[in-house]
Amino acid sequence: MRTKFALLAAAVALSAAPAAAADADALKKGTPEVKSITAMTFGPAGLLFLGDPASAHVFAIGTGDVTAAGKEDVKVEKVTEKIGSMLGVPAAQVRVEDVKVNPASGNIYLAVTRGQGPAAAPVVMKLTRDGKLAEFPLKDVPFASAALSSVKDGPQRMTAITSMAFVDNKLIVAGVSNEEFASTLRSFDYPFAADGKMTGVKIFHGAHGKYETNAPIQTFMALKIAEKEQIVAAYTCTPLVRIPVDELKPGAKVNGTTIAELGNRNKPLDMIAYTKDGKTYLLMANSARGVMKVPAESFGTADGITAPVTGGKTAGIKYETIESLKGVMQLDKLDEDRAVILVKADNNDQNLVSIALP
Repeated sequence: MRTKFALLAAAVALSAAPAAAADADALKKGTPEVKSITAMTFGPAGLLFLGDPASAHVFAIGTGDVTAAGKEDVKVEKVTEKIGSMLGVPAAQVRVEDVKVNPASGNIYLAVTRGQGPAAAPVVMKLTRDGKLAEFPLKDVPFASAALSSVKDGPQRMTAITSMAFVDNKLIVAGVSNEEFASTLRSFDYPFAADGKMTGVKIFHGAHGKYETNAPIQTFMALKIAEKEQIVAAYTCTPLVRIPVDELKPGAKVNGTTIAELGNRNKPLDMIAYTKDGKTYLLMANSARGVMKVPAESFGTADGITAPVTGGKTAGIKYETIESLKGVMQLDKLDEDRAVILVKADNNDQNLVSIALP
């Protein structure tokens, strides 16, 4: 049963970070030279990973945040205004790049860009479960780093890191390189030992009617399907693609399997997976198509899409639009029953709130 995709539906399960504590010897106290943050993820024992395309590095930060901090709901209205007030800039000069829950504590971390243009600077904010919001200073902290190779210069540099996940003691980083297969997944062994191993990814993009190697993955996560780790990745316009983690090898060129076309003229923003009533779902926020709830039971059995999908139509795995969720920009799983979302407010600010998983 475990070797055949046809019998995998009942075996879809969420991937979990290794239970072992992070290797403290891999971290040295100091001040990492972080120039930007476009993506974050957590590993075990409160280990926070930061993706910095401006410096072409990834960083591992020992937060020391490993004590359960409570189960209170999250509700911070006008969060960018509050952050701006703390950082000395107006809300319009605060951009929240990513929101992640530390599974070791339940506290919430926000990757923020403070200011604009050459003066822009990255900041990490921490929201504790008692509602206290403060900067998490990146000074005199335990950290390690690793470099990205073959990073594009110019306007596309900031797409060198679009999304990250920690899977089986590996940091997997999605983004764009200057290689022929520009769309890449890099795999960094942790503790960091060398530059990330780069794998080029080719997919069939139904809305464009062709195979592509240059479109970046916008957001992804790992799902375990019948004991095998798979990357489930979303691209602009909006192919949903399955990629086996064990194919992410140095210099390899892999073909992702497009299991759904979820509609064009749309940019995926963030995704999580969760289990409800014994079934696993993907919940994905989008720029133009709301929040999609996608059943994961057929992710392993779905045939690959290899024909054009035109006229804004959808194909492959079906999804449900959660009409009650509007303007969601970021989301992460808070616990087994709730998610935390960053959502646009009527006043052009943003609110950070917890919701019941649909």
